[in-house]
Amino acid sequence: MIAGRESRTAEYMAFFRALESRRPAAERLFVDPVADAFLDRPLRAAVTASALPGVGRVIPWALDRRIPGPRASAVARTRYIDDALRAAVAAGTEQVVILGAGYDSRAYRLPELRGVRVFEVDHPDTQSVKRQVLERRFGALPPHVTLVAVDFDRDSLAPAVATAGLQAGQRTFTIWEGVASYLTPAAVDATVRWTSDVAGPGSELVLTYVNRELIERTREFPHADAWVRSVERAGEPFVFGFTPDELVQYLAVRGWTLVDDLATPEALALYGLSAARVPSFYRIARAERYPGTRV
Repeated sequence: MIAGRESRTAEYMAFFRALESRRPAAERLFVDPVADAFLDRPLRAAVTASALPGVGRVIPWALDRRIPGPRASAVARTRYIDDALRAAVAAGTEQVVILGAGYDSRAYRLPELRGVRVFEVDHPDTQSVKRQVLERRFGALPPHVTLVAVDFDRDSLAPAVATAGLQAGQRTFTIWEGVASYLTPAAVDATVRWTSDVAGPGSELVLTYVNRELIERTREFPHADAWVRSVERAGEPFVFGFTPDELVQYLAVRGWTLVDDLATPEALALYGLSAARVPSFYRIARAERYPGTRV
């Protein structure tokens, strides 16, 4: 992201969630009543228009025709992570960490999280905007939510989160959604190692990543060019990725056992949605922490 300005990709993620929330109840993957609070006037107007008869299908269709992938991938990964998080809380997760939280609204829209400590970690610029929006919406942050300001490329994550009250060794669910692809290899390595260091047995890590073959241009991904250009225009180009083959070992040496890894078209198929023209370079991975998993 550009210093001194909140993340534009975070705003578009909120936009996609707000659009999904206006779809017919039988078709939508989730409802996010908070998302539109993070939008500027033109995006909020588009969301309002999408609720009109006949228009609701046109706006997502037009977005997908112009830039295939981001909207569909965003709603698929949102639902996938929601499902995994709900299951983890039901199984005994004690705290949730959202790294690069952006305008994530899970702490405010998922009732399962009301009795769980949630730590939202993000760049100070984006987080400042989010705090203002939440305070206007709710009057104050909910007591179970703590905002932690960290620049992943410059700041040390461990002391900031420890000072905020995160308890190492507890069963923790960590979400790292839409962040790793914008960081340096050193920042990704340090962050993944930290997630393992603080995680107790039964903890989970869900992260999204870009297939490195896209960044290195060693493989062609149909319909990917418009998406790549859009993040470059936003000043947030993809700079880091993995290949699916290397991710298992990468996580293993950092204390995690990979249990799921799917491209967003596969995630869309899980929910019976079309993946037509959705590029397959964007992926969702889920890993678990067991005693002695570091190799």
